[in-house]
Amino acid sequence: MKTTNLRLMGRRTFLGAAAGFALGAAGAGATGVAAMGVAGRGRIGGPGRGQPDLFVVNMLGGIRNPNRRGSRGPLGGDPPDAPLTLDERALSDALDSGTAAVNTTIGYVAGPQDPFEYSVAEVARWNRIIRNHPEALLKVRSANDIERAAREDRVGVIQGFQNGAMMGDDAGRVGTFAGLGIKIIQLTYNGPNQLGHGSMVPENGGLTDFGRDVVAGLNATRTLVDLSHSGEQTCLDGIDASSAPVAITHTGCRAVTNLPRNKTDRELRLVAAGGGIVGIYFMPFLAADGMAVAEDVVRHIEHAVQVCGEEHVGIGTDGGTTAVDDLEAAYEAARREVEARRRAGISAAGERPGVVPFIPDLQGPDQFRKLAGMLAARGHSSERIERILGLNALRVMRDVWGE
Repeated sequence: MKTTNLRLMGRRTFLGAAAGFALGAAGAGATGVAAMGVAGRGRIGGPGRGQPDLFVVNMLGGIRNPNRRGSRGPLGGDPPDAPLTLDERALSDALDSGTAAVNTTIGYVAGPQDPFEYSVAEVARWNRIIRNHPEALLKVRSANDIERAAREDRVGVIQGFQNGAMMGDDAGRVGTFAGLGIKIIQLTYNGPNQLGHGSMVPENGGLTDFGRDVVAGLNATRTLVDLSHSGEQTCLDGIDASSAPVAITHTGCRAVTNLPRNKTDRELRLVAAGGGIVGIYFMPFLAADGMAVAEDVVRHIEHAVQVCGEEHVGIGTDGGTTAVDDLEAAYEAARREVEARRRAGISAAGERPGVVPFIPDLQGPDQFRKLAGMLAARGHSSERIERILGLNALRVMRDVWGE
């Protein structure tokens, strides 16, 4: 197994550069970022504008400006007539955030569209978006592409699905999507599909026989199996069925906050035992009342590290890197979105009016630096922080995808 060059270079003060976020108190630490030759990430507008000491692999996120009207559909995806260019601010913020790569949800999640046709069209649309921004974006087909994106001061776009419904009744479609460059496929969303049960299905049924065929296909095509949103039994069955490491790209810890979108210690431990990774999200499900703040993100990361070990924890924010400018408007928009999701039957426990789908004090292109500072202030080493921010995810992706 390749080690991803975690410690080929000496110590450097990557954390000490983050003045204002209490990083100086943490001291110097090992860095795999310099070892991979990806330091000095120049950004749009000239070198030095970005965050050269960060190497972030966001296992579930996006590149969008939430302040732009119509930037996101009510079910969490872009509308069919979305433009083929990205908002300048969203693109600049993604570049400035230190993000080397982000798993960007495309394709069918829920709604009236034909899942297969819509997903194929979305792959084509995003390919055109990436081609329209060659100076800033790179389509990720391998782990090496993530490192390349970082070296070239671009953001790697990992194309992934958050629902396996587009497989229809043909597990062979896994190969079709792998050929199109889909690198991560989540088996279920919140409800049931032909593969298994999502987290909001009371029956908590397991992986179906068809779901097992799909997992086998994902393993055969070296596509990363994502068990986010799955019900507990489907998650456990998915871990058992997979011959390769799996990911829960965006979740919280149920032992810390008992909501069904969060994962039990048993699930977390088994993912880690198989060499996989658990990504902690920046979502309201981290607090029982939905009013999650940055400290809740830290609490869930620390619990996941305790259960899984520091080599198996990452981040999957489930959000972008552009901050919401008008919080009052955001609360109103969240109310409308919650209503739309309830009507569509895809909402999750913990979603309610008055709760925004992000962490209010952990937004914008500085969000990862702030998180690193908070972890450092609590005594976590720079090596551990680097693993959590991106190196663990890179390792798992290399293990599953190859070079």
